[in-house]
Amino acid sequence: MAMAGGVLDLLLLAFSAFQLRSHGATAVKFTFLNNCPETVWPATLTSGGRPSFPTTGFVLAPGASLSFAGVGATWSGRVWSRYRCTTSGARFSCESGDCGTGQVECNGAGGAPPATLAEFTLGGGAGAVTDFYDVSNVDGFNLPVEIEPAGGRCQSSSCPADINRVCPSELAVRATSPLSSARNGSGGGAVAAVVGCKSACLAFGTDEYCCRGRFASPATCEPSRYSRLFKSQCPQAYSYAFDDGSSTFTCNGTVDYQVTFCPGPGSRIQAVPLPPKGNSL
Repeated sequence: MAMAGGVLDLLLLAFSAFQLRSHGATAVKFTFLNNCPETVWPATLTSGGRPSFPTTGFVLAPGASLSFAGVGATWSGRVWSRYRCTTSGARFSCESGDCGTGQVECNGAGGAPPATLAEFTLGGGAGAVTDFYDVSNVDGFNLPVEIEPAGGRCQSSSCPADINRVCPSELAVRATSPLSSARNGSGGGAVAAVVGCKSACLAFGTDEYCCRGRFASPATCEPSRYSRLFKSQCPQAYSYAFDDGSSTFTCNGTVDYQVTFCPGPGSRIQAVPLPPKGNSL
């Protein structure tokens, strides 16, 4: 009887854990690592009706990491990062990925595209404990990023390349303060650094590039020369709206995640001087 009771207790404990997981009570830990040569300001936006992320914006110095252990196991939302951020008076703003609140916390506001997105839907599988995650350049690119599930049993997803280096001029978003062209490896006068690369949809707004109207299906919305450029740089990331086959990843069970900005030596963005106005944080 003691043995049967012990088995029953274990079964009840396992069922309770599943119930907690399915209702978002089990905590998932997110760790953020800044491998970039300059300070970044990660931000989060939670989807409607889901448990809130513990923060909506924070700062990470080069080489720094920060963990949040209390993320609800059914959290859904996006993560991105801002850089070239300053304060002018009491107002905080960024030249790349700014959410427009004037504060480090985004407080429910999304980032201004172009911005590389790390997207998550935790516990989203019907009848199973399944997490969905992806890296998306559908709204353009601003920083390399990687999603890595803990434990090594699920596949990581990343956009490791600095697409700003190869961004076509018609898609490029440039800094308001110039970067010496000599530091960029060319001669002559100053040139403004590229701090983001728009998607074709964002840049031109046509139904064909945005997969709208008569192009609103995988059969009619095909990759463009612009999305192919993004895909060649970051094969695992979404390059346009219907790029699901090679860009959506899943993991079963309660898993912690690490999000790394500039995830490898070859992906590091070039350090860019901050704008002269105001005070940098």
